[in-house]
Amino acid sequence: MVNTQKTLLTDNMYCLGIESTADDFGVGITKSNGEILANTVESYIPIEGGIHPREAARHHAEVANKTLFQALTDAKIKPKDLTVIAFSMGPGLGPCLRTGATVARTLAAYLQIPLIGVNHSIAHIEIGKLKTGVTDPVTLYASGGNTMVTAFEFKRYRVFGETLDIALGNCLDVFGRQAGLKSQKNLPLGAAIEQLARKGETLITLPYVVKGMDLSLSGLLTAAITQLQKGNHTLEDTCYSLQEHAFAMVTEVTERALAHTEKKEVLLTGGVAANKRLQEMLRAVTEEHDAKFNVVPQKFATDNGAMIAWTGILAYTHGIVTPVDESYVKLRWRVDRADVPWIN
Repeated sequence: MVNTQKTLLTDNMYCLGIESTADDFGVGITKSNGEILANTVESYIPIEGGIHPREAARHHAEVANKTLFQALTDAKIKPKDLTVIAFSMGPGLGPCLRTGATVARTLAAYLQIPLIGVNHSIAHIEIGKLKTGVTDPVTLYASGGNTMVTAFEFKRYRVFGETLDIALGNCLDVFGRQAGLKSQKNLPLGAAIEQLARKGETLITLPYVVKGMDLSLSGLLTAAITQLQKGNHTLEDTCYSLQEHAFAMVTEVTERALAHTEKKEVLLTGGVAANKRLQEMLRAVTEEHDAKFNVVPQKFATDNGAMIAWTGILAYTHGIVTPVDESYVKLRWRVDRADVPWIN
């Protein structure tokens, strides 16, 4: 990746962003003034179990042309109008990332325009900042594949706390499948658990594991599944207890980071951001520190191409381009290893 340290200023740039880190293949188109012109997503839904990376990658390849065409149609522009192509370079599932990268390289080469590799986690933060107006938040990024608390310090997004094992969204999904819950259109397993949890009345004692600024969710998940299998408690009480313990853990870590950094904004982003109970808990601790709580709009919470396109604009207008021979995907690309020259 090359950073020329130049700042390009124009409101007429168009970036097409491709998101393909996991089960979603998304294409977004964003102008350099922050206007999102298109945000189209096609999701791979496994017949049973979790994501099968190779099958998801096959799905992405099959829907790529349709999704690209729909995004360009929604944006009302032609391919020749595009200024730059961005793609999710990592972190994520290898086969899925490589499919998106191949599509992006092909487009950039055909159109003879620059290519930008984007850090997926940073894109979640940047779309949240764009859509809420926050400038310097402590961010809880909670999704199916990632759970971390970050904030900008010393020229990088720094990780102040993270999961030591599984991500929050994955924890909820695995429990949901074990409980026999089904994903429905526009209602993922986490949302089904949230609905059941609202009816829970008894808090079951489950593991609560926060180690310094990090947390562990695998023991909590195992214990919740065990309680479910024993049948001593209702499904509603088990969902309620799982949520309360998991959300209290990530809220504690977020509050510690807020106290340490003394920042005045908190941002919740990622797929789990839609959960109202998690929002409620974070809002409470944020207000105790005289800070402002913000949550990314739901349609930008899950993986999407618009966030890749917007972060691509930020990178490109501040001199970052990715040569094709350096555009290999990075399955474990941490946020604190990515340059963010657009932040002073």
